[in-house]
Amino acid sequence: MAILYALVARGTVVLAEHSAAATNAGAIARQVLERLPDGGADSHVSYTQDRYVFHAKRTDGITALCMADDAAGRRIPFAFLEDIHGRFVKTYGRAALTALAYAMNDEFSRVLSQQMDYYSNDPSADRINRMRGEINQVRSVMIDNIDKVLERGDRLELLVDKTANMQGNTVRFKRQARRFRNTVWWRNVKLTYGIF
Repeated sequence: MAILYALVARGTVVLAEHSAAATNAGAIARQVLERLPDGGADSHVSYTQDRYVFHAKRTDGITALCMADDAAGRRIPFAFLEDIHGRFVKTYGRAALTALAYAMNDEFSRVLSQQMDYYSNDPSADRINRMRGEINQVRSVMIDNIDKVLERGDRLELLVDKTANMQGNTVRFKRQARRFRNTVWWRNVKLTYGIF
């Protein structure tokens, strides 16, 4: 599983959290929250701890933080944090600015769990990889269509060759038919004059 722990906080006050594994991630996450730069500025930071990376996104005073495997990279965890922050703000709005510690944990820990599972296991969660897959699919369809057009083009060339061959045969047939008609006409003329 790529994302193992997540929380949403206001400053250092944890409002909701969920852990997918039994680790000391909660204690380390609180230390990370204390290290985050103060002020109203939005920030995206990552801290490494052993083989895990703590990613944090602070926007409008609300911090979304997650612990992920080092192999997860940065794109998926920050997409997860963006999603979590949006869901949290949409669900709780201004109530989050005055809420007590763990006030939203009962409801929002389920959302954290579901989204952690989605972003850890579902390949469509990574937009870039999903787009690459769609582009590869479109590319293969285009290649198939081009192959069909080329195959059709080969058949058209064969048809053009056969048509040219038939046209040549038609000209020869007309000449031979004219000669045969003339020959028959002369025979008739000779027979007609030979009888009289």
